[in-house]
Amino acid sequence: MNILSAIIVFENLHEVKRLCHWGPVIALTVIGVCSSMAVLDSIIWYWPLDTTGGSINFIMLINWTVLILYNYFNAMFVGPGCIPLEWKPEAQQDTMYLQFCRLCRGYKAPRSHHCRKCNRCVMKMDHHCPWINNCCGHLNHAYFTSFLLLAPLGCIHAAFIFVMTMYTQLYDRISFGWSSVKIDMSAARHIHHPIMPFSIAAFAATLFSLGLALGTTIAVGMLFCIQMKVILRNKTSIEVWIEEKAKDRIQYYQTGEEFIFPYDLGSRLENFKQVFTWSGTPVGDGIEWPVHEKCNQYTLTIEQLNQKHDKRQRSVEYRVVEDYNGACCPLGKGLNTFFRTPCTEEPRIKLTKGATILATRGTKWWMYGDKVLNEEQAKAGVRVRGWFPRRCVEKCHYDSADNSTSDEKKEQ
Repeated sequence: MNILSAIIVFENLHEVKRLCHWGPVIALTVIGVCSSMAVLDSIIWYWPLDTTGGSINFIMLINWTVLILYNYFNAMFVGPGCIPLEWKPEAQQDTMYLQFCRLCRGYKAPRSHHCRKCNRCVMKMDHHCPWINNCCGHLNHAYFTSFLLLAPLGCIHAAFIFVMTMYTQLYDRISFGWSSVKIDMSAARHIHHPIMPFSIAAFAATLFSLGLALGTTIAVGMLFCIQMKVILRNKTSIEVWIEEKAKDRIQYYQTGEEFIFPYDLGSRLENFKQVFTWSGTPVGDGIEWPVHEKCNQYTLTIEQLNQKHDKRQRSVEYRVVEDYNGACCPLGKGLNTFFRTPCTEEPRIKLTKGATILATRGTKWWMYGDKVLNEEQAKAGVRVRGWFPRRCVEKCHYDSADNSTSDEKKEQ
C-alpha cells in the first residue's frame, strides 16, 4: 500500500487528465483495435504453439504493441519541458535580445515558444500535438519520433497478418461459378482447425482493421519523415518557418546579410545525437545550446525580434464592416469561407462592426491579425489575435497626413 501511494502522487493523477481528450482517445482506440485484431487473427492463422515461426510472429506482435505504448505514454507524460516561470538570463544585458512573455512573467529562452494550449513557454518547442495532448519539444522529441517510427512498423506487421488470415480462411470457402461467387463460411478447412471460428463478423472486423492499419501507416509514416528531416538539421518545425521568414526579410529589404542557422552542427550524425541518446535524455538543459562558430546563443532570438518589428511595419490596417461570432466554419459568410477555413489550431477572433484590425497575413478568404485595443487593455498586456473572414473587413484608406499617424500607431 505504501509503495502504491508513493507511485500515485498528485502530479501523476493530474497528468492522467491528458487522456481525457479526443486526440489520445482516438490514438489509443486505433492502437487497441489494430493490436487486438492482430492478436486474434494471428491465433486463427498462425497458432503460436504449433510452430517456432508462429511463436516468433506472436512475440513480435506483442513487442510492437509494448514499444508503441511505451513511447506514446512517455511522449505524453514526460512532456517537452517548460521554461521556469519568471525566468531571465543571468546577465541582465542579455534581456535585450529576448522576447518577454507576459503570461509566464519571464523571458523566452532561446528556442522556446509559448504554447496557447499548455499555457507555458516550452523548451525547444516543435509543435503542439493533439494526438498526445501535449507539446513535442526538448525532453520528449525522441519518444515522439520513436512512436512515429514504431507505429507504422507495427501496423505493417498487423496488416500482413490481416491479409494472410483472410486469404487462408477464405481460400477453401470461396467457389466461383459461371455467373456467381459463393462464400460458405461453414466449410471446414483442410490445413488445421483453429481454436477460434472465422465468421462473417470476424471477416468484417479484420477488413476494417486492415483499412485502419494501412491508413495509419501512411499518415504516421509521413509525419515520421517530416520529423526526421528537421531532426537531421537540428531544427524544429517552428525554426524551419523562422528561417524561411528570415530569408524573405533579407530579400525584401535587400540588406545583403547572410543568415546562418545557429544550431546546425554541420553533421547529420551530430544533429541526430542531439535528440537521440542511449540514456534517453536529450543533450542540453533546454536553455543553452551548442551553436555554429559564426553565431552565438542569441542569433535566432535577435532574428525573431527583427521579424516581429518587420511584421508590425508591414501590417495593414483594416476596419470591420461585418460582425463575426468567431466560429471556425461560419455558415453565413459564404461557401468559400466555410469550406476554406484555415487548417490550424490558431484561434478565431470575434469581430464587431467598427473595430480596427492590424492584419499581418492571410489567404484569399481568411486573414490573421491583431485587434487594436484601448489604452487600458494595451497597458495591461492584453492581446487579441487570430483568424477572421476577409469579407468582414475592408482596408483603411488615409491621406498622407493620416497615413503618418497610422504608422506611428504601428510603431507603438
